[in-house]
Amino acid sequence: MKAVSNTISSYRYTQIFNHSRRFIEGWYWAIPSRKLRKGQVKPVTLLGRELVIYRDIEGKLVCFDAYCPHMGAHLAEGKVEGGGLRCLFHNWKFDRKGNCVDVPCLGTLLPLQLKSWHVAEKYGMIWVWTGETPLQPLPFVPELKNFECDSILTSRFLKNCHPNVLMINAIDAHHFNTVHNLPVEIVFRKQELNENAVIFSNVTWGGEDSFLIKFIRPFYKKAITYSMCYWYGSIGTVTLGPDFLHFHIMFALRLIEDGKTQGQTILITKKRRGIFGWLFNRVVLWLTDRVGNYFAKGDTQIFQTIKFDLKTPTKADNSILQFIQNVEKQKALRWGSWEAVNEEEEKKQQKKAEMVKSKGEPND
Repeated sequence: MKAVSNTISSYRYTQIFNHSRRFIEGWYWAIPSRKLRKGQVKPVTLLGRELVIYRDIEGKLVCFDAYCPHMGAHLAEGKVEGGGLRCLFHNWKFDRKGNCVDVPCLGTLLPLQLKSWHVAEKYGMIWVWTGETPLQPLPFVPELKNFECDSILTSRFLKNCHPNVLMINAIDAHHFNTVHNLPVEIVFRKQELNENAVIFSNVTWGGEDSFLIKFIRPFYKKAITYSMCYWYGSIGTVTLGPDFLHFHIMFALRLIEDGKTQGQTILITKKRRGIFGWLFNRVVLWLTDRVGNYFAKGDTQIFQTIKFDLKTPTKADNSILQFIQNVEKQKALRWGSWEAVNEEEEKKQQKKAEMVKSKGEPND
């Protein structure tokens, strides 16, 4: 207990976790794939930055900053031509790399290039990498890493709290007892998958006096399967279920204005071949939806009113502290600009501003 208390003193005041103007560099969902057909362009606002995404006539995805460098017209008003995008206002055209390749009024080219972003598709969703070069693959379910998957997009939701705070609900060990009435004392083991992904897995049996646990015990060789893999502190994949059939749910969250959350639920299963495999997967995904709805009940209202502040941590909160630690060591970007956060430079600027203010001088 003492160790836990000592740990929390380092994470109560965080630089990234639960910060309304910062997020971790990584892949974030933009729009469902089905909403962008060949030859279409769509406006997207992602983490405070305005973008356009289009699918060219070959089906390739391209993502740019939203405004034309000539007069600032929004490029989502334009049209896709071949592999490029032409602005509606003065018909300037840009290729897939953002290079200006046609200026009709000049009859020549200008050395201009739109800011482009890496974009990809998975699980029926279009994703954008918020940095220069992708350092990780698209988020995936660890258990299904080497398998082709079927997936379905289900509910989209808004929550009145930060994505980081919503994410910790899945590893809040004690709330499974108090909110969901599960007779199991869950203890998690942490495993880092890569620099941006961490897995928390249940390692305890527990609840042997419960009728429910006695009933389901024959379906488990070891501890009851429940694990959560976090990507960038904002995307979580849940794996649970008996040994013979695991259910997989991805909660893809993104930060919106005022430190709130917009989320998309994605149901995932391993692809099975043939018509019977397709039909079986429809049943599995339906069951996955029922499982997800069960765990979504009971604490939904908490995340509309919560003002997160972990003042008094207990032993059961250890996994939450580990999650906060994992978030804090990743690369932070600024809301809107997507520029890297330099903590040392910020501290110097803050100290300088405080000194100027203390001298009674104007602070610009």
